[in-house]
Amino acid sequence: MRIEEVLTAFRSPWQNALVERLNGSILRECADHIIVLGENHLRRIHKSYFDYYHNDRTHFGLEKEPPIERPISNQRSSSAQLLELPRLGGLHHRYEWKEAA
Repeated sequence: MRIEEVLTAFRSPWQNALVERLNGSILRECADHIIVLGENHLRRIHKSYFDYYHNDRTHFGLEKEPPIERPISNQRSSSAQLLELPRLGGLHHRYEWKEAA
């Protein structure tokens, strides 16, 4: 297949734009707002962030949908309530409609 590995130069973020974009998203949306208390705490934060990123966060390139599809119900009764589901300890939220009991 003649595939050759190309190494990026040290301290050259423009050579790996996708990784730099992801790192920037993690910093802006998560790490800049949370005090990390240790390695295990950081791992839990990253796991929570990636769950949010793939399941809840809107992506402009995907027409404001998350990468993992979620059911969307446009048909709701007038008695339905809007639920606020906190993500990352309340830093971000997901909203869903729930029928009143």
